Amino acid sequence: MTMFELPELPYAYNALEPVMDEATLHFHHDKHHATYTANLNRALESHPELAEKSIRYLIAHLNLLPEDIRGAVRNNGGGYFNHALFWDMMAPEGSTSFGGPVAGQIEKDFGSFEEFKKKFSAAAVSQFGSGWAWLVWNKDHLEVLSTANQDNPLTEGKKPLLALDVWEHAYYLQYQNRRPDFVEAFFRIINWDYVNELFEDAKKSRKCGAAE
Repeated sequence: MTMFELPELPYAYNALEPVMDEATLHFHHDKHHATYTANLNRALESHPELAEKSIRYLIAHLNLLPEDIRGAVRNNGGGYFNHALFWDMMAPEGSTSFGGPVAGQIEKDFGSFEEFKKKFSAAAVSQFGSGWAWLVWNKDHLEVLSTANQDNPLTEGKKPLLALDVWEHAYYLQYQNRRPDFVEAFFRIINWDYVNELFEDAKKSRKCGAAE
């Protein structure tokens, strides 16, 4: 059975400071992401027929999975995949900047970067309890949405381009109950280079009719 592995962070644990401190990254990556990884592998042990399936396939086709592991894959597979995206969607402050094809699409679909930021921030701040805020590509346009727990837009056929984890473990050590401050600070460490890569891939797969 192919086992999913905990990906290493693409930067040092202190590289996102002062926006996200070293203690939070250790706790978030080494504990929470590691637990989702272990639980996902445990859930899949009883179904070797799924050994060759990618995590994108599993998340996008939850309704096709065996019922006895569907919930575990939704929660733990979602946690594994969402966090793997999340780490790459961030970069040290000042290392990337807003621009490229996705910038043009944001201006087209939202009117301006500021309008997009308002919508994305509102989705993150207003998400009740645990969940995520997302920028997604939906067929031919961008959308902002939020999901509960570890759900992912792939299950709705939408392609994630940018995500913000608003579970308390993502920010509470540093920001306590000040989620709006965390959301505002997040915009300083977005990896726009990676967002553009995901945007180009999303458009390409749509044109080619590629399956996940």
